[in-house]
Amino acid sequence: MAKKQTGLSTNNLLWLILAMAAGTFLLVVMNYLNTNGGRVSFRVSAATGNGAPNGPHYNLNIHGVPKGKTAPMTGTDTHNIFVPEVGKCKINLSPGEFSVLDGNCTDGPAAFQLPAPDPTNSGVTSYSVWARALGKPGGKANASTCADQVTVEPETGVETTATYCSVYTLSLERTKGKSTFGDVSKYLLYVYADLNLDGVLERYPLFDPALQGYFWDWNNQGMKLVQLRFYPIASVVPAP
Repeated sequence: MAKKQTGLSTNNLLWLILAMAAGTFLLVVMNYLNTNGGRVSFRVSAATGNGAPNGPHYNLNIHGVPKGKTAPMTGTDTHNIFVPEVGKCKINLSPGEFSVLDGNCTDGPAAFQLPAPDPTNSGVTSYSVWARALGKPGGKANASTCADQVTVEPETGVETTATYCSVYTLSLERTKGKSTFGDVSKYLLYVYADLNLDGVLERYPLFDPALQGYFWDWNNQGMKLVQLRFYPIASVVPAP
């Protein structure tokens, strides 16, 4: 009678060792991505049915209204900013935790506070912005990230201010059917511009000290509602 074989064969034992080694390597790589340099994890949860990532986020709703608002909208952080239904307005940006500082963009500039997205200008954000258009079909909205460059004439001490807007403009249109989110981080978190006029485009993340007075130049053309979501996940933006 043949002896009953017990235990693992040489081939099976080899495959088991290789599988364990691969699993250990994967855990090391995942831990590195999650902890290296304090950077945010690159693992993104599966998207929801509306195209946005799944997970915690900060909401900001930008409403297009036909008449100017008169109620005080400062210091309440209602997660809402009101802009003209047709026309342009300025949403001033400042560094800090997410918060609406002034939600009325119909009587002058609104104000929104948000963290610096890429302090080292690596092209990898510490959080990402996703947007979708809602409301009556046919509405459109364009938004550009802009900032000022202040220069001082050495001989006279005269200051000159030039405003630069990113060459990348966010364009949203409400079409018929289901509206889905898209990653708009490169449009709303960076200024792509040629500041030194050498013909080469440069990239400046929000609150880069090379520029001052960052803002969104918002141009509304019948758009009723734009939803912005800020997720604690990374996005990779184009090189300049």
